[in-house]
Amino acid sequence: MSHKKSPIKVAIAGGSGYGGGELVRLLLNHPDVEICQVTSERFAGKMINKVHPNLRKATNLKFCSISQLTACDLLFLSLPHGHAMERIEFYKTLAPKIIDLSGDFRLNDADHYEKWYGHSHTCPAYLTDFIYGIPEINRNQIANANLVTGAGCNATATILGLLPIFKRGLASHAVIEVKAGSSEGGNRFSEASHHPERSGAVRSYKPTGHRHVAEMLQELGMDANISFSATSIEMVRGILATGHVFLNQPLTEKDVWKIYREDYSNERFIRIVKEKTGIYRYPEPKLLSGTNYCDIGFEIDPHSNRLVIISAIDNLMKGAAGQAVQAFNIMHGIAEDTALGFTGLHPI
Repeated sequence: MSHKKSPIKVAIAGGSGYGGGELVRLLLNHPDVEICQVTSERFAGKMINKVHPNLRKATNLKFCSISQLTACDLLFLSLPHGHAMERIEFYKTLAPKIIDLSGDFRLNDADHYEKWYGHSHTCPAYLTDFIYGIPEINRNQIANANLVTGAGCNATATILGLLPIFKRGLASHAVIEVKAGSSEGGNRFSEASHHPERSGAVRSYKPTGHRHVAEMLQELGMDANISFSATSIEMVRGILATGHVFLNQPLTEKDVWKIYREDYSNERFIRIVKEKTGIYRYPEPKLLSGTNYCDIGFEIDPHSNRLVIISAIDNLMKGAAGQAVQAFNIMHGIAEDTALGFTGLHPI
């Protein structure tokens, strides 16, 4: 007589934001998961589908307060930056495993954190305990981890695009420009998100000093020579990272294909997109909405030593909730694409 395996009981601290809402959506459709609690201090006591209307008839759960959280098997933290580090000891009493989607534990060096975030870390002892949660880089460490941190969305797109070149020592310098959708700014409104100000904008919001550069340096190499700028465009979901990589030795198109196939041909969620014809010859964030894919393309400049690497993701999925669920699956020995099989829509 077969016995059905008990579900993994999870809770989500911070479920009213866009990333938290995506976590709820994905985990509701995960065959091995039971969502026990979802918190929101603003909406405690209210139905989750009042905040996330796409979840109507999908769940009858109500938000609770963090103070009402009880023990579970794994706790997702989808709180604003700075909150997790302040109460990490408390959260550890609730669950033996934690996945944090904020930036609090992405960097493994306290000085590096202070340099890029502008203030000291309040719980630096944990910085080396959290595993950086890009599965394509740290799959084995994630599989054995109890503490995992999500990666920044801009960092995810950039690192996955550039790492095959950088880890082989083929780049002398790279200039990366990201075009980002408005959901990257979260669901709290501001003057910048006010429709008359935001609509139609092509706004350079962080031409230098973006804190995700710290993650890029950590993963690509602290001596990596990279320059990064971020621009907000009229798109809700999505990131398109265009990396101008200046090579220190000549590469042919065949060489580049070989490099990326070596690293990514067996990766479930990475697709090399380089077509000779059609309007989708290169990665397009529009096609990735709701998916956990990272699409990567490239083009060699025949007139210089420049290799253009283009990568695209959905910032709320591969850049946040989707990648967190991918890490969750790895931590529990579950097929990596469980609850992440959505392929996107076309047209959209």
